[in-house]
Amino acid sequence: MGNPDFELVEHDVQEPFDIDVDEIYNLACPASPVHYQYDAVDTIRTCILGTTNGLDLAVAKKAKFLQASTSEVYGDPLVHPQLEAYWGNVNPVGIRSCYDEGKRCAETLCMDYHRQTGVEVKIIRILNTYGPRMLPNDGRVVSNMIVQALRGENLTVFGDGSQTRSFQYIDDLVEGMLRMMATEDGFSGPVNIGNPSEFTISELAQLVLELSGSESRIIFKELPADDPKRRKPDIGLAPQ
Repeated sequence: MGNPDFELVEHDVQEPFDIDVDEIYNLACPASPVHYQYDAVDTIRTCILGTTNGLDLAVAKKAKFLQASTSEVYGDPLVHPQLEAYWGNVNPVGIRSCYDEGKRCAETLCMDYHRQTGVEVKIIRILNTYGPRMLPNDGRVVSNMIVQALRGENLTVFGDGSQTRSFQYIDDLVEGMLRMMATEDGFSGPVNIGNPSEFTISELAQLVLELSGSESRIIFKELPADDPKRRKPDIGLAPQ
């Protein structure tokens, strides 16, 4: 906050905003199911209205616009791994749809603005990210398990633990964003940004116990509704 080159303005992206700018990084949206399902209408309005207002600003200022999308646009995928050309398998009426479909629509807005106005857009699809200063109640699996282990509570694994996720460190994500923004004009993506290696949730739980030295146990609970069931290729990819 003490940096003279930094200015913080509190503003709701659902409302138009005017500022002189060269680049816009649209990161406005809660990313944890606990938070984005808390007010689903507000979540999808943030995705759609916030992106529209950001693109309008980019057009007016001739600025480049980076859209932080998500691997959740692939839904509960029927192919593995999910390359950027995959269109996904998304439930448009599920409890996660406010986020999944909100981000999918935001990508559509970016490409339609690009085609109609010529504004430079960059789309990244972010995979699971972790790092310092995550909230204890963030609701995502890495922070949940670490907090449970440190408190001596049972580590909760939803489903049978064989579903996989790609976990990347926050510094790598930031570097990926900067590199994507610096790509040549005309390249819009989308580009997946994540760790090319995946862990099963059971493997993650074992690693947390090992690194924390916790004596907690691992317990299994029913998989949440609409949770993507990505699995390793040798486990099978039949629709569920």
